[in-house]
Amino acid sequence: MEIVKNVLVGIYLVICVILIVLVLSQSKEDGGASGTIVGASANNFYEKNKGRTKEGKVKRATITLMVLYFILTIALGVVYIV
Repeated sequence: MEIVKNVLVGIYLVICVILIVLVLSQSKEDGGASGTIVGASANNFYEKNKGRTKEGKVKRATITLMVLYFILTIALGVVYIV
């Protein structure tokens, strides 16, 4: 059981470091007050293909790693209770 704990903690630490790097590398997305007043057009080419850009891939990777982070947090809690 000690090996499982050590492996989970190692994976947990790697995911934490990667998440920190991904979150810090993302840019601010909101348009602020001017974007609210003027409005943003969601009908242009960039908005339709945003998921294929580098920013879209980084955002998707961040979300995936966050889900893994929460799953590992629960798994570590269960392993350390037992």
